Amino acid sequence: MNLATDLWEAAMALLNFKKKPSTNAEISPEIERFLKEYSIEVMPRTAEKITSFQEILPKGTRVYIAHLEGTPIEDMVATARRVAREGYAVMPHLPARIIKDQATLKDWLNQYQGEADVDQALLLAGGVATPHGHFESSMQLLETGLFDQMGFKRLHVAGHPEGNKEIDPDGSTKNVEEAMHWKQGFSERTDADMALATQFAFEAGPIIQWADAIKAAGVDIPIHIGIAGPAKLQTLIKFAIACGVGPSLKILQKRAMDVTKLLLPYEPTQVLTELANHKAQNPDFNITHVHFFPLGGIKANATWAIENGGYSGVPANNT
Repeated sequence: MNLATDLWEAAMALLNFKKKPSTNAEISPEIERFLKEYSIEVMPRTAEKITSFQEILPKGTRVYIAHLEGTPIEDMVATARRVAREGYAVMPHLPARIIKDQATLKDWLNQYQGEADVDQALLLAGGVATPHGHFESSMQLLETGLFDQMGFKRLHVAGHPEGNKEIDPDGSTKNVEEAMHWKQGFSERTDADMALATQFAFEAGPIIQWADAIKAAGVDIPIHIGIAGPAKLQTLIKFAIACGVGPSLKILQKRAMDVTKLLLPYEPTQVLTELANHKAQNPDFNITHVHFFPLGGIKANATWAIENGGYSGVPANNT
């Protein structure tokens, strides 16, 4: 032992810092089951940083490709092609407000299918103040009929456990609830399987209450719950504010006030443990899958899943 080591250990003890869990830590069977067939989100620029998805993601993982305003469709299609060639299910975002018209939508779908055999998509309004054309909502995209005509097998739409101030500026959930019931009706007449892919949240209690409430209101579309992956606390707070995360932002703010946690990276262990335990006790609970937002990096998120997810996190190259 040298003086530097002694001082470091004393400082850690004083601040009650917790050591990072060992990769040999016991795997929770509830989390292992809950993470089965999880999905993850990438962008063209973040995907470029990954040498091989097969080295970090389980076989068949659904990979969403986020389409931000200004990203050329060519970049989106190239990323879809690369991910598909590695053997993963590709789900590109289709933000309504950046799609000029139905002809543009059809062209994009043709490109995705022609280059990457895409047969699933996430339909969103898109966080753009001024629409590029006449589309403003995911419902308008669905109403074109193109997805059934072109044989799409799976369509995901947005869910909002904490509401959405862009949709309901008055702070209510009126418009969100009306849209949810419209999507429920569409799910009953489309040939595609549907799911609600939600914004990320940090507190299990409100998520469970929301999921139970929409089910009680007659919405039985399966939920793929959005979960923020490991990241620095400052990064999470920045994204949470930008994405309109509501009440559960208080969880991050509370963490920021705790000096023993301020410098530690956030990990989704607690929220996933609580959700997984609830699912184990309530098998009919309508959250069926986890969707990760890798805000601290794709590799960091995949590593957390490998260390905590048991068989559900094993990369394709290790099977």
